Amino acid sequence: MGPTPREIFDLLDGHVVGQGAAKKKLAIAASNHLLRSEARSGGTTFEKSNVLLIGPTGVGKTHLIRTLAGAIDVPVAIGDATSLTEAGYVGEDVEGLLHRLLLASDMDVAKAQRGIVYIDEIDKLAWGSGGVGKDLRLGVQHSLLKMLEGATCHVPPGGARHPAQELVPIDTSDILFIGGGAFVGLEEIVARRLGRGATFGFDRTLPPPPDLPINPLGHVLPCDLEAFGLIPELVGRLPVVATLGELGVEDLTRILTDPVGGLLKQYKGLVGLRGATLEFTDEAVVEIARAAHVRGVGARVLRSVVEAVVEDVLFDLTPGHLYTVTLGGKVECRKKPPIMVRRPSLVRHHSHDASGVPLARTPAGQ
Repeated sequence: MGPTPREIFDLLDGHVVGQGAAKKKLAIAASNHLLRSEARSGGTTFEKSNVLLIGPTGVGKTHLIRTLAGAIDVPVAIGDATSLTEAGYVGEDVEGLLHRLLLASDMDVAKAQRGIVYIDEIDKLAWGSGGVGKDLRLGVQHSLLKMLEGATCHVPPGGARHPAQELVPIDTSDILFIGGGAFVGLEEIVARRLGRGATFGFDRTLPPPPDLPINPLGHVLPCDLEAFGLIPELVGRLPVVATLGELGVEDLTRILTDPVGGLLKQYKGLVGLRGATLEFTDEAVVEIARAAHVRGVGARVLRSVVEAVVEDVLFDLTPGHLYTVTLGGKVECRKKPPIMVRRPSLVRHHSHDASGVPLARTPAGQ
């Protein structure tokens, strides 16, 4: 049967900070993905529910997908929509995504056909976005349709650079496709539909109704995605929409300390391998999170901030020393005190001799 949505959610929760609503939708989609494969083998068919992730840069979309694939033990392929082209153009065609999945599956077709394909920056395919021409972007959207819905695609095992090889047929009917992107400008589209920021003559902006939601992206409808520039057919093949919010200072602090394999744990482990100890005061951790938050690119900048703080420590590391990072990026260094180990006494004190006769006490001073 595979793990339940709750079990998948708990696994995600142990590795990904925040984004509870998105994790819930992904957990349900992943659980249903496994059930669809089992049901198909029994003669029952359910329609696919591919997912669209909407969230700003640096909130952990790709990390979430990798963790999801690990949670349900399926291969995953990650591609960038901006590198995709229609067949016949220079670049990677959409079947290249399946080639990546095949490689991630160790060329096991059956395994690949139960995997996950994540298409990052799918918002860049919108006809209203910058970059490549409108016709080419629309062409890539149309090229994705059959693959997302479920079709048999023929993939060269060596990729597009070796097209002369015998093609490998891959049925995409049971592959879970997930698109992701920042969708800059979508919030304004949703807000206008909801009545927020409506105008009335002479460009005067009317005050928003008091009952409008604070985050319009939580109320995205297919018509909003179409207004953004995705074709209706593609929107229909990504029926589950999950939104991820901006990461605050508290979220970034938890990313540093909470998850399994968190960033600070990695640096502590690295220093430990060289015989020293690295610690961070609570105040220093919050300060690092604030510095990352100011830069405004989510969790991606955390590593560079931490690296700058511990750079001198890593360069002049001395075994046997304790390094403590404090406020202002200052580092206190002191030699760790030796560990005192009390050894058992080699002389045993007996109140009786071997025969059981009590031993006479020797008077003090003799």
